[in-house]
Amino acid sequence: MSDGTLPTPVLDNHLHLDPRHGRGIEAVKDFARVGGTHLLVVNKPSWHLGVEADEPEDFRAVFEETIAAVADATEVLPGRAWPVLGVHPGLVSRLVDERGFAPEEARDLMQGGLEVAAEYVADGRALALKSGRPHYEVTDAVWAASNEVMRHAFALGADHDCAVQLHTEASEDLTEIAEWAEERGLSRTQVVKHYAAGKLAGPTPSVMSEKDRLERAAERDEPFLMETDFVDDPDKPGAVLGPKTVPRRVRWLLEEGYEDAVRRAHVETPRDVYGIDTEATLDE
Repeated sequence: MSDGTLPTPVLDNHLHLDPRHGRGIEAVKDFARVGGTHLLVVNKPSWHLGVEADEPEDFRAVFEETIAAVADATEVLPGRAWPVLGVHPGLVSRLVDERGFAPEEARDLMQGGLEVAAEYVADGRALALKSGRPHYEVTDAVWAASNEVMRHAFALGADHDCAVQLHTEASEDLTEIAEWAEERGLSRTQVVKHYAAGKLAGPTPSVMSEKDRLERAAERDEPFLMETDFVDDPDKPGAVLGPKTVPRRVRWLLEEGYEDAVRRAHVETPRDVYGIDTEATLDE
């Protein structure tokens, strides 16, 4: 295997692109150069793109910018990229703590933003939704509001038969969240825990591509995805993992004999969670 090719599709399930402030398409080229083929690009938190939302329609500019970045990424990938659109759960704190919203007002705005994101799923311009709840301490009222936002995302996912990526607290057991999704008609398979460790009960784990986490996931013989959570922020160049990480970790997994796990993470789980075919979309 040369440095630029791998005998498998290679999907980074969760990263961000910021052509205005960050590396943008250059990060995508780095990913492709070392064997990356497919990307799921999640919109950055709205306030990182200068949007201080007052009404749901205000999120549309964030979603449009992400969709444009995805189209550019698809141009340079051997496979393609897809957008994942939604409202970052940390927005609730910005609204409540900094802008004076009541938790219920923040909930309504965030749910409305998810409804706008779901429009893009409905017309085929986005693949999945993104939601979740804070991974840090908040008041009971904010926690309750956040859970209502997340449950609304599940209902929208069920309505549009699409996956929902979650940003939540660190946990190896999110069975309750998976049950909330199923109560609203969304399969737990289609609930994806972003920034997961190598073991998770409930949703499908999107495993951060560190060797110890990946080894645990590979040995468990269960569905998983791989991600970097690359943030594309010039002020945080070392934040999370770089865009070359997933292809390099795939190469390492293959060298370690985990061929079945690689196929699970890059062909089978993407098909079962998102309905995408990473093999058929190579060199379309």
